[in-house]
Amino acid sequence: MEMIHVRLVSPPDLTPRALELLADDRYVFNLVVLPRRARNPDGDAVECDILAGAANAVLRGLRELELDRLGSIVIEPVEMALSATAARAEEQQLGALAHAPVWEEVEARIRAEGTYLPSFYVYLTIAGVIGSVGILTNSQILIVAAMVVGPEYGAITSVALGVNHHNGVRIRQGLFALVVGFSLAVAVTFLFSWVIRGLGLQPRAFELGVRPVSTLIDAPNVFSVVVAVLAGIVGIMSLTQARTSALLGVFISVTTIPAAADIGVSCAFSSWDQARGSLFQLLLNIVLLIVVGVLTLRFQRAVWRRMGRHGLRASGGSRGG
Repeated sequence: MEMIHVRLVSPPDLTPRALELLADDRYVFNLVVLPRRARNPDGDAVECDILAGAANAVLRGLRELELDRLGSIVIEPVEMALSATAARAEEQQLGALAHAPVWEEVEARIRAEGTYLPSFYVYLTIAGVIGSVGILTNSQILIVAAMVVGPEYGAITSVALGVNHHNGVRIRQGLFALVVGFSLAVAVTFLFSWVIRGLGLQPRAFELGVRPVSTLIDAPNVFSVVVAVLAGIVGIMSLTQARTSALLGVFISVTTIPAAADIGVSCAFSSWDQARGSLFQLLLNIVLLIVVGVLTLRFQRAVWRRMGRHGLRASGGSRGG
């Protein structure tokens, strides 16, 4: 049984309307009200548990009351709940909606990944250097390692969320982080590769032009588009369903970090055609991931809302999921 715990601070004049909304909903349980017990912000403290599949409609109603602006709304996942009443409601009335994502939680996860601390740029730069070693040594294992280390997908999904909500600030911050981060990764990778070339430490096979790993990266084609589109879909779906293993698969399937690393390596070794190909690969993947991310977010919302309306008509309910 999937539930969330909601804690509210409600201005006293709004509390009756909030309680009416919560008490009338068949998927809200364990409703507790403590008049004028909350501080900072001051108001009535209200707590309840909501079946996750029905939470979107309830949270939407609370936000329409502007409780998020005039008071406070805090959402916590419930690790375990023992309630026969709630279990029956979930099994008999919600059906497939029991597994609907709670969009407030989904967007909170995306926003958390859209915070660009100095570590974001450090991780991106280190990933680029690891990728460059993988290219120089033709090591696919190191290329995969670089993909896992790279934090760029968080910025990409944050930009997608910004586009979805028409949030110009989030879009600008995400794009700035991507431009600066990848520029640093390319610059440091170039310097590293330039030193390797200057000291003559490059592997013999790479010097002779035997570069199978690099060739896969700097030659974008229709398969690059297919992988980027599918990875974008899986990435957003894994975020909405909190599937960490699937999200890790996205990290190691998208050619962003390897492309940035190959730009630096190719420039250091004066391979300008390969550098141009890698640049196109990088831009292609970023653009496709953002576009597909936006479309997947909107599609999933539409599907779940439609399922919610259909489920309500079937159960004779009064609220949507």
